[in-house]
Amino acid sequence: MSERKFSLYDIEQFIREAGAEKVTEDAVLDLERELEKLADSIANKAKRYAEHAGRRKLIRREDILLTARESGTSYRNAPMARRARRVPRGAITVQQRT
Repeated sequence: MSERKFSLYDIEQFIREAGAEKVTEDAVLDLERELEKLADSIANKAKRYAEHAGRRKLIRREDILLTARESGTSYRNAPMARRARRVPRGAITVQQRT
């Protein structure tokens, strides 16, 4: 049996917070498996975004949020972090040219 990535107690509490009074062990184990699949999928896609951006070892918050938005998870409406590259003061932007 592999090491648990999520606490079964915490998973049960998530289900109870959703309104369930009673929770079966099978329900907790099934949700654990689904959460692991979702987390693995998001992490793998975020890694691909990081590699595409030229970062082989660093996954940033933006990578996770972009991936989560694509998959339709609750992060969809979360604001993206500011871009790392800033426009220097006094630089002419596209909006100023028009």
